[in-house]
Amino acid sequence: MIAENQRLIRVKEAGDRLTCIVCPIGCSIEVEQAEDGSIEVSGNRCRRGEAYAREEFSDPRRIITGTCAVDGGEWVRVPVRSSDGVPIESIERFLNAMYELRLHVPIDRGVTLARDLGGTGVDLIATMTVRRSYE
Repeated sequence: MIAENQRLIRVKEAGDRLTCIVCPIGCSIEVEQAEDGSIEVSGNRCRRGEAYAREEFSDPRRIITGTCAVDGGEWVRVPVRSSDGVPIESIERFLNAMYELRLHVPIDRGVTLARDLGGTGVDLIATMTVRRSYE
């Protein structure tokens, strides 16, 4: 399933239109690449939109969220997120490494669970506290 979803993510190409997600305006932005390799951005209403479009065109990344298995906890899974955007070509590797983890309690919200997960340069962070189960 990870591989199937990975195929849905595609690198942007010159002439693609993007809808900016940086602010609520949602500008329709077009990115063109000149013959000299420079990138021209149009349609944005602010500098943040231009920066978003340039990054999406040259180095697209995604924040990853999911859950990891927990042994001996009050919950069997803990919600997690990436510490930063994962390069789209590394998402499958990141997810595979994330789903292989088996964590042990206690887990504190905000703690780094794994550094450089899957060799992506991005860490994995817990987004919920999980304590020991007292069955």
